[in-house]
Amino acid sequence: MVSPRLTKLELSIMETLWTGGARSVREIQEEFPRKGRPAYTTIQTTVVRLEGKKAVARLKKIGNAHIYEAAVSRNAAQRRLVDDLLALFGGRTQPVMTHLVETGKVTLEEVQEAEKLVRQMSDKMANKTP
Repeated sequence: MVSPRLTKLELSIMETLWTGGARSVREIQEEFPRKGRPAYTTIQTTVVRLEGKKAVARLKKIGNAHIYEAAVSRNAAQRRLVDDLLALFGGRTQPVMTHLVETGKVTLEEVQEAEKLVRQMSDKMANKTP
């Protein structure tokens, strides 16, 4: 299943569910900092949209409150974001990698880990039988 495209607010809500588990709309709202906290109805509308995108699922109902859980993994959502970002660059990774290096947002250790992964993937492809 392809992960849905998520907005910044939707990602913030998903982060709450990924880190804290199943929550009601009120509990999700209360996870936001007081200053600039979205209104209850904004969170409620956004959660319903996430449900429509199949990113969250209703787990149960307690009293009048529905309890929601993440139906999409953090990994799947992150992969979708990276794919969308690369699509903006015509699928080219070089501009993104250059930016990360130039701004110091990637460490030597992370580059070495990426090189190791590339070598493993290359070896795996070389060992495949046609």
